Amino acid sequence: MKKLFKILILIFCGVAIFTSCKDDSDGIPEWPWNDNSTEEPDDPDVTEAKPRYVWIDAAANFPDYANSKENIAKDMVKIKAAGFTDIIVDVRPTTGDVLFKTDAVDQVRRMDVWGNSGYVYYERTETWDYLQAFIDEARNQELKVHASINTFVGGYLCPYNLGSDGMLFRDDSKKEWASVANLEDGLTNTMDLLNDETDSGAKFMNPANDEVQNFVLQLLGDLAKYDLDGIILDRCRYDDYGLESDFSTVSKQKFEEYIGETVTNFPGDIMAPGTQSLPSSQPAYFKKWLEFRVKVIHDFIVKAREKVKSVNTKINFGVYVGAWYSSYYTSGVNWASPKYDTSVYYPKWATADYKNYGYADHLDYIFLGAYASVDKIYGSGEWTMEGFCKNGRELLKGDVPYAGGPDIGNSTGWTDGGQSAKIPDAIDACINNSDGFFAFDLCHIKKYDYWNAFKTGFDKYLASIPQ
Repeated sequence: MKKLFKILILIFCGVAIFTSCKDDSDGIPEWPWNDNSTEEPDDPDVTEAKPRYVWIDAAANFPDYANSKENIAKDMVKIKAAGFTDIIVDVRPTTGDVLFKTDAVDQVRRMDVWGNSGYVYYERTETWDYLQAFIDEARNQELKVHASINTFVGGYLCPYNLGSDGMLFRDDSKKEWASVANLEDGLTNTMDLLNDETDSGAKFMNPANDEVQNFVLQLLGDLAKYDLDGIILDRCRYDDYGLESDFSTVSKQKFEEYIGETVTNFPGDIMAPGTQSLPSSQPAYFKKWLEFRVKVIHDFIVKAREKVKSVNTKINFGVYVGAWYSSYYTSGVNWASPKYDTSVYYPKWATADYKNYGYADHLDYIFLGAYASVDKIYGSGEWTMEGFCKNGRELLKGDVPYAGGPDIGNSTGWTDGGQSAKIPDAIDACINNSDGFFAFDLCHIKKYDYWNAFKTGFDKYLASIPQ
């Protein structure tokens, strides 16, 4: 009888667990973590392994994959063998063109790369579906597949007089979509800043522009038609000009509608021309303007999620952000939970209503760039990998699962390779203080031959999980 009673209890618990984890009414799926165990998922003694993602930047990996399905297949095998469970494929680089099927914008035909011939364009001559090739080969290895896009970009100006690409450069009628910067010399459309020595890089569009938002939503709708596990927004923020962006007529009008007042001295009553950091003396509307900007991004996140779910409710929706929250306000983003009262901790730049535009509760997952230097893996506070990830838990308040991870090619101390011994520590610091782990970028794993280092780190993590 005791044995029968235990069986009945287990059956009851199993039903309760199944009910609590089903999709809710708005299509938000259960937390998308992988179960690498062979035991039954309802076994209370089993701890599910956390997901391990590798990011595949479009530009950095273009020469390897643009014309070679064979290279894609070969590297999916290596990714699986190293212990990764998921890939994140960048299908809209900073040119703003794409590597998936859509009628909204052109396909990527070339990317600027550093190679044996110096700094040149690498041409894509194949016409097969780039994203679908990754999906096919990843599925062969039982890897999950997520696609990322650079959200509010529309063109790229190369340095060294190489040239430019993207919609903003091809179509003069889209100039009004481009960001307007509040420079010392006055309000300037960034498409008028074309000195390849000082103005090279991504050309951003204005997130507050309705036409821009509708364009990006169309891209997301087309992307969601693929057999994907998730879609991730990168650079879903304001221009790299930071506080100087965006001061267009559209943004002024929307801001005035938001506050119910007319700003007679624009932009001076918001921010002095050329302001790049927190001013000691703040103009009348300074903090309210910062609040408005995070509302713009928050509201777009809501629309973007709805667009993706309207096509496929099972696709997870998320974002990548830098984990340095204390200064991320300069990008117009509040990625925290609305339960986190930003104004309590950062009263110099956050209003009491700033917290209302935290968007963590609208995501299925979020990726935090714990991009600390190689000698700052363990520690507390920002600018250590461990600290970044620990802070993430406090900021997100349990609203969304998150994966933290390092940049193993561009952060201080990582740029020249030779850091295999640090990879397991980076994994340990991030995965044990997050709900998952991601590494940026695959090109660095390949360049510096970090495959075994990742396998060592992942094996150590998996061995620590109660079985």
